[in-house]
Amino acid sequence: MELLNNLVNSVNGLVWGPPMLVLILGTGFILMILLKFMPLRRLGTGFAYIWRGRDKGDETTGEISPFQALMTCLAATVGTGNIAGVATAIFLGGPGALFWMWCTALVGMATKYCEVVLAVHYREKDDRGEHVGGPMYAIKNGLGKKWLWLGGAFAIFGGLAGFGIGNMVQVNSMAHALQTTFNVPLWVTGLATMVVVGLVILGGIKRIGKVAAALVPFMCVAYIIAGIVVLVVNVDAIPTAFNLIFTHAFTPIAATGGFAGAAVMAAIRFGVARGIFSNEAGLGTAGIAQAAGTTTSSVRSGIIGMMGTFIDTIIICSITGLAIICSGVWTSGESGAALSAAAFEQAMPGIGGAVLTVALVVFAFTTILGWSYFGEKCWEFMVGTKAIWPFRVIWVLAVPFGAVAQLDFAWLLADTLNGLMAIPNLISLLLLSPVVVKLTKEYFARDRLAPAV
Repeated sequence: MELLNNLVNSVNGLVWGPPMLVLILGTGFILMILLKFMPLRRLGTGFAYIWRGRDKGDETTGEISPFQALMTCLAATVGTGNIAGVATAIFLGGPGALFWMWCTALVGMATKYCEVVLAVHYREKDDRGEHVGGPMYAIKNGLGKKWLWLGGAFAIFGGLAGFGIGNMVQVNSMAHALQTTFNVPLWVTGLATMVVVGLVILGGIKRIGKVAAALVPFMCVAYIIAGIVVLVVNVDAIPTAFNLIFTHAFTPIAATGGFAGAAVMAAIRFGVARGIFSNEAGLGTAGIAQAAGTTTSSVRSGIIGMMGTFIDTIIICSITGLAIICSGVWTSGESGAALSAAAFEQAMPGIGGAVLTVALVVFAFTTILGWSYFGEKCWEFMVGTKAIWPFRVIWVLAVPFGAVAQLDFAWLLADTLNGLMAIPNLISLLLLSPVVVKLTKEYFARDRLAPAV
């Protein structure tokens, strides 16, 4: 077992090492240049499309509304990474890590846009008549049969990673947070979560979309309000916080208090890695959900999809990071969710920790829902629709196990597989980027609401 653990550790170091981070950031930057910075220039258009996307539209073009598709994506991405992931990045890389998370999100918007455009453009219908798409279908239908193995590799990595990163790790975080804050036994959280998750995902993407559309906006707004309270309490520290962020994004930071100090490379590495873990730009998952949306335009879906990265990282992760830095608890020596909890508790004594625990539980729960769909479509690509019901049953049964198990190795393996998903996706994005550019130019050339790029 020790040999296997060391092997996976070594692979994980390569997967999330500097070459991969450069590849992800580099791909996003190249795509942003090719798109002439359209994702940044079209933020207002993106918010307008989100609002209009609440209408389900023509049901023959998809199973859920574009808004529900985005909420399903956010359900999967807005999770423990926004609370524990941001805190871990700051603990290991210092305040400068937040700057590199922002950079990841800004170029990641181009990556996410291209992922969704290709997923919707190359989607197909399965033998149940439902729309399916994602990197594996973009590779299959866009690059041809000789590249089919690359789509299969993505599906294998995604189909296995989901059980860890999107299921057991999430419920484990929920269970331990509830046990620490409210003394809820681990097994109680596991069984209760299993029942609720089962009721939702056994109804398929339509039920997941409805639950996500009802829950995700509420949880995001509530968390942002709570975070703003922390910032208001520490308003005098906000200028200093931004100074720390921008200064230590490019210069080392010395040890102070319980903080061990960090080099610039640590700020870059952990900022980028945790940013990608949070918003999943480059992993290809967003296109899987958006491919199920009712739409007649892959570009419009792409614009809606890229907003998930902006909301996840530029808004929600920033709230967490600024709360930690402004409150001063980043030097306390705490890490992960405990560090975020300390920031909220400092501003709201007696209730701050409980507020953060509830947020963590809701975030983790919705991640389980969103990732269940991602994993399901990966297995469907490999095995066919006959895999759907067995997958859903196994997914539900894995939940209570995740709540009570020690998941150090499972977390490591899932994190590695999660990173490996990026490789086939990024290759396909670069190879198919001319298709995205062509579709984008054609769309804006004929759309009366926006001039051509």
